[in-house]
Amino acid sequence: MLFGAGVLLFVRNRDRDGAPALFLHFRRSTWLILFGLAHAYLLWYGDVLVAYGVTALWAVFARGKSPRWLAVVGVALLAVPSATEIAVALFADLSSFAQSWQPTEAALRAEVATYRSGWLEQMDRRVPTSYRRQTAGYLAATGWRVGGSMLLGMALFERGVLTNDRSPRFYRRLVVAGGVAGLVPTLAGVWFIHANDWAARAGLLWQEFYYWGSFPLALAYVGLVMLYAKRRPDGRLTRTLAAVGRTAFSNYLLQSVLATTVFYGHGLGWFGRVSRVEALGVVAAIWVVQVLLSVRWLRRYRYGPMEWLWRALTYGERPPLRIETEREQ
Repeated sequence: MLFGAGVLLFVRNRDRDGAPALFLHFRRSTWLILFGLAHAYLLWYGDVLVAYGVTALWAVFARGKSPRWLAVVGVALLAVPSATEIAVALFADLSSFAQSWQPTEAALRAEVATYRSGWLEQMDRRVPTSYRRQTAGYLAATGWRVGGSMLLGMALFERGVLTNDRSPRFYRRLVVAGGVAGLVPTLAGVWFIHANDWAARAGLLWQEFYYWGSFPLALAYVGLVMLYAKRRPDGRLTRTLAAVGRTAFSNYLLQSVLATTVFYGHGLGWFGRVSRVEALGVVAAIWVVQVLLSVRWLRRYRYGPMEWLWRALTYGERPPLRIETEREQ
């Protein structure tokens, strides 16, 4: 949703400046796709940059539509893969899905061995998995979901929800309504999958609970952030969140570098060796590192390193990176 709002903001600003907005947008999106391909095939198959870049190529044509149109079409796009998965769960033969849903012990051991091995050995799994996600996976589900989310983000941007232009009362209601509408189906999904003993058919249906719960829950998070930012616009937490947001591209790729170094065989090789609680500890540690780096970096530089490179490639020129101090001036 935030990326969709960003697409709208980018094109609008370029139009205001008299620049060739669509041309720059297409070049910007193409570079994002190339970055994503490198990320997926060289680091981690779970890349989202390719899907964002490809979807942005067509989502941009929704600019100028009313917020209502954007919201209705966005929800309709989101419903397509959901309806497909429900139909498959109810009527299709799930033997192939069951094999991936409940893999054999041999399959699990083979995957663990692969990711505990060297970087080149991991390519046997990383390459085909990335390819499936970017082709069949995109056409069947990812493209609809990313496209629908982007249009919803554009609608929220147009309505001033993502720009903190609504009243505190509105955001308080958003927190309550979004929290309830998001947590109820999510918790119901937890009950549902446990009640069905994690069976394959139930597994497909279970995904719908948290899929539809995730959107209102995300809006509840938006409401919390906006309320805090209204109350403490110059507070340390507000500035910290802003720093992470301004370096989101760099942080996304850095997270893959750090996590694969910790878990894969070319690094510490912790893949399959940590409990879920220990894994959460790794998550927290990586977050702390990235937050501190983001804040410190932006004290000296205008953009994150990847943000700067992406901007330079988009405009075909090198923007100033370092913040000049009074002494340097």
